[in-house]
Amino acid sequence: MAETVEELTISYEEDGVVVTEELDKVVLSKGAWATVLFKYRSWDKAKNGYGPVAFTIRRYRKQNGEYKQQSKFTISSEDQARKIIDALNGWLDGK
Repeated sequence: MAETVEELTISYEEDGVVVTEELDKVVLSKGAWATVLFKYRSWDKAKNGYGPVAFTIRRYRKQNGEYKQQSKFTISSEDQARKIIDALNGWLDGK
């Protein structure tokens, strides 16, 4: 388990294969509750290769000195990511 926000990762290896490969992350908030946005891709056994880039927002709560995941939301496609960006930009611009 991670003791600091910087140590948090979604990279996961199984039988010598990185099945979830973290490509990047942005820490959105720190503290007793932390929010992290991850860019990643998952191994596709059928294709014997990685699938498309995806994104996930994860919330962690620090308990007993360690961060534990509390919730997650997966942005499953670039199209969905762009729609979220457009909506946020619209709201932030006062539309």
